[in-house]
Amino acid sequence: MSDSTYKRLRAELRSIEAEGLYKRERLITSPQSGEIRVAHADGEATITNLCANNYLGLADHPEIIAAAKAALDDYGYGMASVRFICGTLDLHRQLERAIAEFLDMDDAILYAAAFDANGGVFEPLLTAEDAIISDSLNHASIIDGIRLCKARRFRFQNNDMDDLAAKLRQAAAGAPRSIIIATDGVFSMDGTLANLPELRRLADEFDALLLVDDCHATGILGPGGKGTAAHFGLRADIITGTLGKSLGGAAGGFTAAAQPAIDMLRQRSRPYLFSNALPPMLVGGALKALELCRAGDDRRATLRSHARHFRQGLSAAGFRLMAGEHPIIPVMLGEARSAQDLAARLFQLGVYVTGFSYPVVPRGQARIRVQMSAAHTTEQLDHAIAAFAQAGCELGIIS
Repeated sequence: MSDSTYKRLRAELRSIEAEGLYKRERLITSPQSGEIRVAHADGEATITNLCANNYLGLADHPEIIAAAKAALDDYGYGMASVRFICGTLDLHRQLERAIAEFLDMDDAILYAAAFDANGGVFEPLLTAEDAIISDSLNHASIIDGIRLCKARRFRFQNNDMDDLAAKLRQAAAGAPRSIIIATDGVFSMDGTLANLPELRRLADEFDALLLVDDCHATGILGPGGKGTAAHFGLRADIITGTLGKSLGGAAGGFTAAAQPAIDMLRQRSRPYLFSNALPPMLVGGALKALELCRAGDDRRATLRSHARHFRQGLSAAGFRLMAGEHPIIPVMLGEARSAQDLAARLFQLGVYVTGFSYPVVPRGQARIRVQMSAAHTTEQLDHAIAAFAQAGCELGIIS
């Protein structure tokens, strides 16, 4: 047996390690919340958690846990089948209809993961006779979904509406049957919002559909947490989203749209057709999470207050933050090693964060992405601000 492939991989891994880009996973021994227990060499530590997508603090909510247990008792552990064979429960359709109603859409379709929702949306709707125009900072799942599609592909610079207009003119010159403009509602590494008013205007001008990935907006932005489009008082044509962040933090994704689009996805979306149906307990929990989300204005108010408080604290300490209003707060550090060193020191001080560097973000733009949760307390945030200030001074990041 040749070992050449493994030698090459080991060498590449050593290079990743040397550049400070190696990603390590920590073992959590408690439910996900604002404070968690994490295993380490000497046992366990209880630390403040600033890097989960648990925006509304629902990941350990007792009513969601009870709903998941009830679905487990009523429907069993798993479906052992894809949806169109014998894997569709009445519970699945109940959740799809609830999501569609929540987002003011005709219908919705569930996927095993939000990555699959984006991976499976383009190919069924478009062919080589169509065009896709995608924001340069879109999530990897959109990028991969577009790669699976034969439509002509165009990319515009992040939130640059002049560049988008130019790409739309270029696409329209080819007389496509259909055009889809694809964007994140909230760009996950920056916490910035897509310019949906201009995106909507240009989509209408060029008779294009507007697809918005709202994974980091559902439950957070807009009236009742309906997302980025609702935040701006307009409609998207297709919304993809997740059950793995605000809506309970478990797993699963969805696409919501007009009926013909959803019907076509049920017929031809490969991740839907060839993946087991979402387990019943996740569906039951998600239904309760959606109910809590719709009644969660107090949680959204707490989340906004936490984000303002934390931004003010870190700015006063001297850290460079990316401006924004979202509970994603990027602390800009530049080099990968600085991000890794700061994250490691903060862990020692009782704060769990993750350093992000290339290829997740561009080279030279390494950062720590802090994420607020309604589950945090002000005391936990003040502890984290003090730890950031101490670690930043020790490492020479701030003075």
